[in-house]
Amino acid sequence: MTMTIPTLDTLSIGWPITRLGVSFFPVYLAANQLPAITTGEASRLEVDELDEPSVHALRVRNPGDKPVLVVEGEHFLGNKQNRSVNVTVLVPSLSDLKIPVSCLERGRWGRPQASRRDDAFTAARVRAQKNEGISRSGSREGDQDAVWGEVDAMLSRESVQSPTAAAADVKRASHRRKPSRDTAVRELVDRGPLPGQCGIVVVHGSWVTSMDLFGAPNLLAAHWGALVRSHLLESPAAKGNPSATRVLDIVRRFAFAPARQAPGVGLGVEHRVSDDRLTGHALTLNGAMVHAAFFTKGK
Repeated sequence: MTMTIPTLDTLSIGWPITRLGVSFFPVYLAANQLPAITTGEASRLEVDELDEPSVHALRVRNPGDKPVLVVEGEHFLGNKQNRSVNVTVLVPSLSDLKIPVSCLERGRWGRPQASRRDDAFTAARVRAQKNEGISRSGSREGDQDAVWGEVDAMLSRESVQSPTAAAADVKRASHRRKPSRDTAVRELVDRGPLPGQCGIVVVHGSWVTSMDLFGAPNLLAAHWGALVRSHLLESPAAKGNPSATRVLDIVRRFAFAPARQAPGVGLGVEHRVSDDRLTGHALTLNGAMVHAAFFTKGK
């Protein structure tokens, strides 16, 4: 079999950190040559509504002299409603782009508010539903109704009342009600990624749930806190002990799965994977990994 997503043959994993039944395996990526890229708050990315606003799109502007990485799953609050980025985008320097997004706040569409990044990524189950919808539809808009359904299910599981059905309200309620969760988040955020670490594979009990892999350690570091917060939003449904062998099996399945390729929204090439076990995507630039993520199906 031929690996369909480049550079994953250089991936290795380390010993996990486990808190509240959630394990974070560090991921390392060798021999990956990227140009200088900025991301996160340091990028000074500007996010606005289109001139003719749409639920499914936002405009981003890169005022800097380096490409800016906008990561699938980033959660932007404000504007006319809160949105989650649908695909990873590398925005060229000194340019603006229309990017595909999904709404995570069904009950608000009104006067625009100031845009800001949430300090947590979109919850993994919502990201999984979003990616599955994109794979099924063949459109970067995906299945908005399915995303709203998953947000509603998350609010229900956590017994959160939200006047606008906003996914962001889960985080506020969850950490207020469960101090142990807040303590675990603060500990892991303060610890930060390990030297050279480029990503994480997340495991609930013994069940591998997802991976986020970046092309360089500084790109992971910029999103570390937001990723940790998102993965500790909900209690894991699966029990058991994490297994490095199982993690590597799933990563290998992702690497060798048939991938549909398309030009990126900005720079680079998109690779999209979906089979009976997982759904995911990657963005590469001149054969080098920029960002990849997968989500498993099942539990």
